[in-house]
Amino acid sequence: MALILGIESSCDETAAALVTSERAILAQHIASQDDAHRPYGGVVPEIAARAHAERLAPLIAATLADAGLTLNDVDAIAATAGPGLIGGVMVGLVTGKALAMATGKPLIAVNHLEGHALSPRLADPALRFPYALLLVSGGHCQILRVDGVGQYRRMATTIDDALGEAFDKTAKILGLGYPGGPRVEKLAREGDAKAVPLPRPLIGSAEPHFSFAGLKSAVLRAKDSGHYRDADIAASFQQAAIDCVIDRLKRALATMDGVTALVVAGGVAANQAMRHALEHLAAAHDLPFIAPPLQLCTDNAAMIAWAGVERHAQGQSDPLDFVARPRWPLDPEAAPVRGAGVKA
Repeated sequence: MALILGIESSCDETAAALVTSERAILAQHIASQDDAHRPYGGVVPEIAARAHAERLAPLIAATLADAGLTLNDVDAIAATAGPGLIGGVMVGLVTGKALAMATGKPLIAVNHLEGHALSPRLADPALRFPYALLLVSGGHCQILRVDGVGQYRRMATTIDDALGEAFDKTAKILGLGYPGGPRVEKLAREGDAKAVPLPRPLIGSAEPHFSFAGLKSAVLRAKDSGHYRDADIAASFQQAAIDCVIDRLKRALATMDGVTALVVAGGVAANQAMRHALEHLAAAHDLPFIAPPLQLCTDNAAMIAWAGVERHAQGQSDPLDFVARPRWPLDPEAAPVRGAGVKA
């Protein structure tokens, strides 16, 4: 049985976890920075990096103490090496390097997106490759074919904003505060999803890519018009976003043969209305629908440790001079998307 220490610091969650190759999460700690960023309505990179530097060492110590273990009991140290806010990524990766050097344990530099992509396999041992993955978070919105560890084919991406970012910006427009996604979802339960005429960008287009910038702008115009209740705007926005995701996924699934399941991962995967729509789509394609537990949807170190488990099982490790990466695509061979910015 392998035991991996995972470290996550790519955005505004500082986290450490101990995970075994038998899918047991022995201990984990996550320190939220919501209070620090709330006055600004979003994550401030400098504040995030300083918080990671202050909190990470005590979190690792607490995680080991909870499990009754020491670093000598760990088989490898997995740390997020990108993509993300580079200051925070560097804090976590340098910490991982220092621990690996001090203990002589292997370092596994984990792609944060791979952590999300493989997290459903931590929760569900029955999930087998290949599977279709919808990866939706604050910084990323992609459809991927997952053929194995390190084997990803990007089928679609966003040409502008990620879906989680659109949720957060909608929350800011409506004055709901930060973090925005859960607050939009909560308010949407009180609204009429048909009350506000909002666009569905790229629906019906041949390529299954996403676009949410126009939808976000339409939300702002609806709010400024003064004609609609905030709850109706929230509900209409959420439904428009779901409609876009389902249409784009239908396009992508039509090109993917032999996949074993439809899988969703990332922070937006915690949205219950989104999950319900995805369940129906999977059933229509005779595929099981798999989503990790809510605690594995948002940024966490257990998924980073599990990605480390998967790579460690294949004998993989990384040198101590591995460089932190603000951008790190899962499919570096994917062609640039026409009209897309650097986020894609």
